[in-house]
Amino acid sequence: MPPAKKRTRSYDPARTRAAVLAQFEHVRQAVGSLAPAQFDLPTRLGDWTVRELAAHIAMTIGSISRSLALPEPAAQEVTLLDYPFATVRFAGQVDEGVKEIAAASTLAETVELYARTVARLRELLPAVPDDRLLASRLGAMRFGDFLVTRTVELIVHTDDLNDAAGLSIPYDRQALAACTRLLADALAVKAPGASTEVRVPPFAVVQCVEGPRHTRGTPPNVVETDPLTWIRLATGRTQWSEAVEAAKVSASGERADLSGLLPILG
Repeated sequence: MPPAKKRTRSYDPARTRAAVLAQFEHVRQAVGSLAPAQFDLPTRLGDWTVRELAAHIAMTIGSISRSLALPEPAAQEVTLLDYPFATVRFAGQVDEGVKEIAAASTLAETVELYARTVARLRELLPAVPDDRLLASRLGAMRFGDFLVTRTVELIVHTDDLNDAAGLSIPYDRQALAACTRLLADALAVKAPGASTEVRVPPFAVVQCVEGPRHTRGTPPNVVETDPLTWIRLATGRTQWSEAVEAAKVSASGERADLSGLLPILG
């Protein structure tokens, strides 16, 4: 796991809470509108169908209440910038848990699971202090940091669901911003340096990659893309060469090829 040496960006707690709730509500409404045939459509996530994907999204948000039900840890063990590099370690466990739940759930039962989860979320979010520690799968984290990781899960898998089922689930602006910024900051941790500027307007600008540091004017190496393309690149949904060829990414300079650094999130 790359060390999180970069200073962690601050996130507004109220906006993060509102973003998680808003994005999950968007997904809940979409899942409730699915036809039975859509529930078994394939996704771009290996052998998962929409059934598994819907179960996973509910599980990731249900983990908020499950974690809070456990005793509060004595000390923080992981930071927000540890999260992007640690998820791959638990992919097998996640897959097993999702398939077990999905196999036993009908579409109607999944819709009911979403209703229970969102009701519990609305009850919990206003009451929990941002600095309260909770026991996550990755280790003890601050509650506020954990909620930022939920924006990543929600935005990434909303995009997966839109792709699989031909939906147009909206992306909450604050959730999209938090997801974009965390994955951009993770790139700067993975490839520390200041020779390349990565711009994801309107949400993030980071400098990364070892090499000559620019101090003024336009940097010699610049990458620019939109938030959803960046998120797809950072999570391996889109390949660098495909994005460049489709003009979804503008890359100039000899150090502007990020293909060897992607994906970031496993």
